[in-house]
Amino acid sequence: MKVIRKNVQFCPDSSRVVTRFFNTGDERTKILVGRIMGMSDEEANIALENVLRDFAGRHNNISLIFLRHFSNIQGLLEAIDLDPKKISERRKMLIGSYLTMEYALESAAFFNPSIVPDFNQDQLNEGELRVILSFRATGEGHLSSIVFRRGIIDLENNLRLEKVRNHITPARISKKKSYDKGRFVKKMQEMTIPDKYSDEIMKHLPDRFEYHMLKNVVDSLLKDNSMSLDKRTALEEMTWLVDSYYDVQFSIDSDISERVLFPISESESRGIEDARFVNFTEDDGTQKIYALYTAYNGYTIIPKLLSTEDFYNFRIMPMHGHGSQNKNLTLFPRKIKGKYAMLSRIDGYNNYIMYSDRKTVWQNPIKIQEPEFPWEFTQIGNCGPPIYTEEGWLIITHGVGPMRRYSIGAALFDLEDPNKPRQIGRLKQPLLSPLEEEREGYVPNVVYSCGALVHHNSLILPYAVSDYSSSYAVIDLGELLDQLKNDQ
Repeated sequence: MKVIRKNVQFCPDSSRVVTRFFNTGDERTKILVGRIMGMSDEEANIALENVLRDFAGRHNNISLIFLRHFSNIQGLLEAIDLDPKKISERRKMLIGSYLTMEYALESAAFFNPSIVPDFNQDQLNEGELRVILSFRATGEGHLSSIVFRRGIIDLENNLRLEKVRNHITPARISKKKSYDKGRFVKKMQEMTIPDKYSDEIMKHLPDRFEYHMLKNVVDSLLKDNSMSLDKRTALEEMTWLVDSYYDVQFSIDSDISERVLFPISESESRGIEDARFVNFTEDDGTQKIYALYTAYNGYTIIPKLLSTEDFYNFRIMPMHGHGSQNKNLTLFPRKIKGKYAMLSRIDGYNNYIMYSDRKTVWQNPIKIQEPEFPWEFTQIGNCGPPIYTEEGWLIITHGVGPMRRYSIGAALFDLEDPNKPRQIGRLKQPLLSPLEEEREGYVPNVVYSCGALVHHNSLILPYAVSDYSSSYAVIDLGELLDQLKNDQ
C-alpha cells in the first residue's frame, strides 16, 4: 500500500509570542511598585515610552494589556495604602509593563495535528477543500496550547497554507457563574477527592451555587497554615474544577492564525494537550466543531470538551462520568442509534467505546481493541475521530512497541454496531512508522496524529514527527479499505 509523505513541514517558530502576567510574589511586587511610584513623572513617562517603542509593534493593544495586568494587583495596592484611583493611567501602564512577560508559545515543539473542513467553502476552484488544522504548540516549561492554521487542499491533495500573521490576539474570557451541586459532587468523586473534605464545603452551599461562593469558602480555609497536605490538595482540586468551565471569545477581525487557546484555568495550568477536533453533524443536519483535550495542572488530568460554531467563540467544560477518565478521548462525527459515541483509552493501553445521551457524561466503557501485534504490544489508542466510509468506521490508531516507538495503524468497524465482538479488519503492519529522518526530536521515534479526513477518495493524514514538528501523508482510501478487509 502506497503512503505518500508530502514535503511539507510545520516547525516551531520562536517569533510567535504572547503576553502573560508576570508575578514575582506579593512582597517583591510591593517593593517593585514602591520603586516605580518613587519615580518622577518625567522619569516614569520616559520609561513607559521606551517600553512602548520596543514592544508595541510585537503586540496588538499593548497598553491595554499593561492596564489589565495592573488591575490584577489592585488588592495588593490597598494593602500598602495606595489608592489606584490616584495613580495616573500612564504610571499604571508602566507598573503593568513590569508585571508582563513574553512567552514564545511555539518555541519548543509544534506537533500532534488535527484537521477538519472549514465552515466556509466559498471562492474555491473545482476540487479544492478549505481546511483548518490545529496543533499542540509547546514552549518554555513544556506548557502546551492549541494554535490554528487555515489552508486549501487542491485536487492533487497538495496543501496550500494561508499566511501566518505575526500578532497573537488576546481572547476575552468569561467564567461560568453558577453550578449544579449534584453534578459537581459527582465530578469530585470521579476525581477521587475524599468525601470528608468535599462534604465540609458542600454542606454549606445551595443546590445551585455561584462561582464566588465556593471560591470564597475554599480560599478562606486555605489560609490555615496548619492544614494537612491531603486536605490542602483536595481543596485546591475543588477550585481547579470550578475554574474548568469558561468561554473564550476572539475579535471578529482576527485571523485564525492569531487565535490561541492558551491555558486559562487552574485545571490546565500545566498545559492543554492533544486536542482531537471533529466536525459533528447534529440530528437536524447542522454542523458544529467539537474537540476533546487533556487539561493538566501538574497533579491531576481533567478531560475537557471544547465546542465552537465559528472558531471565534469557544465553550470549554469538563467531562463527567467514570468513562471520561485518562487521555485519548475522541467523539464520533455523528450519533449511532440515537446516541453520542466516543472512543477512549481509559485503562491506558486498550481501546474502548462508549455511548451516551449527553456529550459531557460518559459511563460503561466497552473494550473493542487490545494490543495484538509486536509494534503495539505496549499500548494501543486512537489517532483522532473515527471517519465515516461506506465500508465502515475507519479508525486511525497508534501503537507503542519496542524502545517506546510510536507507529500509526488503522482498523475498520461496523457502521451500526462498532462494538461488535469482531472488527471488520485491522492492519497487521503499521500504516506509518518513523523514517530514519523522522526519528530525532523532542521525543524520539514517534509519529502521531490527532485527526485525519477524506478528500477525493484519499486519506489526508497530518502527523507529528517525534513531538517536534509536523507534516502530512496521503493514502489512497480504496487501497487502505481493501487492505483492511484482507487483514482480518
